[in-house]
Amino acid sequence: MLAITQKSFGGPEVLEVVEVDRPQPMPTEVLVRVNAVSVNPVEAYIRSGAFPLLGEPPFTLGWDVSGVVAEVGLGASRFEVGDEVYGMPFFPRAANGYAEYVAAPSRMLARKPANLDHAHAAALPLVGLTAWQGLVDYAKVEAGQKVLIHAAGGGVGHVAVQIAKARGAYVIGTASAAKHNFVRELGADEVIDYRAVDFTDVVRDADVVYDVIGGDYGERSLRSLRPGGVFVTAVDHGNAELAAKARAAGLRFAGVGVEPDYTSLEQLTALVEAGKLRPFVEHVLPFKEVGKAHELVESGSTQGKIVLTV
Repeated sequence: MLAITQKSFGGPEVLEVVEVDRPQPMPTEVLVRVNAVSVNPVEAYIRSGAFPLLGEPPFTLGWDVSGVVAEVGLGASRFEVGDEVYGMPFFPRAANGYAEYVAAPSRMLARKPANLDHAHAAALPLVGLTAWQGLVDYAKVEAGQKVLIHAAGGGVGHVAVQIAKARGAYVIGTASAAKHNFVRELGADEVIDYRAVDFTDVVRDADVVYDVIGGDYGERSLRSLRPGGVFVTAVDHGNAELAAKARAAGLRFAGVGVEPDYTSLEQLTALVEAGKLRPFVEHVLPFKEVGKAHELVESGSTQGKIVLTV
């Protein structure tokens, strides 16, 4: 089969399409013929060496996959050959998702939403699970709450807006002016241009702040929360100093490290099939244009997600 690998850290040019052996599913695993795989910012950081999560090259990146079950391992009773599935297996360990076939535990996958094609299904797992685990599992967002979501037009942010709205929250998003219409179309009640307005001047008494930016956004966001409010971060989860400041201010601190979870994927599927959630894909590129996909991710200007068709 074909896979995309790299032999050294570096720019997008280090990614190369090579022929490798097709994986064999172990007991409780299924072999998925991949139709689409999405490209996430974390993969660009790993590729460059800025975040050496997988150790030294060579390795194959990729986690978000959508495809068709081609083979079922012993004891994997959740799926049959021909079932359409999607998921984010193994994260943060290597899943080798940039490939024509992926072997994964059946309980790290879910049935693909019936109303999404493979490209849009592949766009959802990592960002969807990151948003769901932060907003639902940690913050327990409920109807009537005020939720501030930073980078609301990005990969995680645009899904977080829709999840919060589906749970009945009043949603405020920060985004560049060019993304305001997009964020409003997602359901946000207010959108703040972070380049023109300091969100701490206009957002007070929020029940939840969800941050995927980091830096000074964390400490500043604490000022926008009501007493007892929840600060959720997907990037500063190991920041003990920030956690201590949150607790000292009478706030809850929750750091989200996304985990494979088929039950949460099924909850996301239900929202998609109910018409309450749809991942936005700005670019769909052929598998061999992975370098261009990484360049687009690193530009920081993408709305929603970038997907490779396999």
